Amino acid sequence: MKHYPELIFQVEESKGVNGRSKIQIPNSKIICVVYAIFAFLMAIPTAGSNASEKLTVYTVNYPLKYFAERIAGEHAKVEFPAPPDVDPAYWMPNAKTIAGYQQADLILLNGANYAKWISKVSLHRSKMVDTSTTFKNRYITMKENITHSHGPEAAHAHESTAFTLWIDFDLAVKQAAAIVKALSRKKPELKDTFQKNYTSLEKDLVTLDQEINEIVAKNRSLPLIMSHPVYDYFARRYKLNIKSVHWEPDEVPGAEQWIELRGLLKEHPAKWMIWEGEPLVASVEKLRSMGINCIVFDPCGNVPKQGDFLSVMQENVSNLKLIFINQ
Repeated sequence: MKHYPELIFQVEESKGVNGRSKIQIPNSKIICVVYAIFAFLMAIPTAGSNASEKLTVYTVNYPLKYFAERIAGEHAKVEFPAPPDVDPAYWMPNAKTIAGYQQADLILLNGANYAKWISKVSLHRSKMVDTSTTFKNRYITMKENITHSHGPEAAHAHESTAFTLWIDFDLAVKQAAAIVKALSRKKPELKDTFQKNYTSLEKDLVTLDQEINEIVAKNRSLPLIMSHPVYDYFARRYKLNIKSVHWEPDEVPGAEQWIELRGLLKEHPAKWMIWEGEPLVASVEKLRSMGINCIVFDPCGNVPKQGDFLSVMQENVSNLKLIFINQ
């Protein structure tokens, strides 16, 4: 218990004919006055201390945006400013957009060498959170080094570290857990709320993980062709037998690509190709003539045209049933 020093209120005039002796007010009354003033001052809101003030959070892809929105709820404004027609992994934001990232309270990164523009601009280290830091030892190094392009984007190569972490739903849970910690550091008074929201998200991600494991357990050795080399973590998690080509859903493959596929099928006799997005009818028909059927498993790196991350993944799971269950 604290002991307060003796308090004496004194009124004293200068010496003279009318000099007065000092006047003392009882200490208990002074203490009551001090406490009243202190309580009044504590009741006044301090700038920046309002728990209801929303955090501004920027992310480098849509899955992280979805996770952050689920966890933060109404307590954060989560921004993912990439245009809808780009692959966020290779997107380069303009100066105005970069300024938005710089002003954010938190910047959520995917890690695994995703969003390479991050290393080319000045961002506050204290604001950046790599959501995959805790499992860097589980990164997959890609062996392929084939240059190609995504529509209007510049040519690039799939090399070095694979980065589509979130379609291994076990890793997605870990990314979400990193977001909880980051938000809780910024708003410790809301830690319980963030944790409760995370638990709900975790349940959904674990359910997806379990459903996929149950579906593919029917025939994990089944040969599959992936239209693009972005399924490494997915294939490892669910022990799938895959080979990848470099095809875009909105482009009809060229002659060389068809020759490459036929050569691949000799050693990997797949009857199914899994695409990132809905392929063109011409591509589907030619594949069907070769005895290959198509489904879509959308990694959902960017904002979907309909629904959200969870609904897209649930549709992906339903599509997988066409291969492994509804044959």
